Amino acid sequence: MSTYDSVAVTQKAADVYAGLSRDEPVSQSTESEQSRFLTLLTTQLRNQDPMNPLENAELTSQLAQMSTVDGIERLNTLVNSLVSSQEFADSAALVGRGVLVEGKGLGLTEAGAIGGFELDAAADKVTLTVRDANGVAVTTIEFADMEAGSHNYIWDGLAADGAQAAQGMYTVTIEASQDGGAVTARTLEFGQVTSVLRNAGGTDLQVGSLGIFTIDDIKQIL
Repeated sequence: MSTYDSVAVTQKAADVYAGLSRDEPVSQSTESEQSRFLTLLTTQLRNQDPMNPLENAELTSQLAQMSTVDGIERLNTLVNSLVSSQEFADSAALVGRGVLVEGKGLGLTEAGAIGGFELDAAADKVTLTVRDANGVAVTTIEFADMEAGSHNYIWDGLAADGAQAAQGMYTVTIEASQDGGAVTARTLEFGQVTSVLRNAGGTDLQVGSLGIFTIDDIKQIL
């Protein structure tokens, strides 16, 4: 069993995972507000009462409205494009960086293993149990007096008996409590951002073999 009084923030195992190939972003298109407005105006002109045609002032007013709608549409398109481009650029800066996302995996290499956990509230005791592929407990790691939020740690690979555990994938379970009462907690898994994908909903990140995540899914950037 290992006991930590605080979480050690380190980069020494940041090269655990190799990069994957990039995926191409997905484009999107929307129907033009101007086209719909023009269609309505054309229909109105075609079906107007010949005995009571539209006054010049009324027609001019409607054309001015169309111009205003067009200007607002162009401005919105420009703003959305700038926001999307900035978000994509910010996300691209994460390529190659290590991150923590929700997951139970813990990959042990000769450099150690990076893991993490997230607490919904403060906990005076947190216990992580590292298990092998057969579900057998290899060791436990304990933390004391942890604040709410996400935390990271390094496992040196030592088993409970002091022997060096074999390199490979392990799983982690967590129990947390405060004054004897349970605290909701989740384990976090380390991965490397390997590509950025743009789609209709925004920008996503490919985190190695762990899958695709949104920016909000990233709990820590290491």
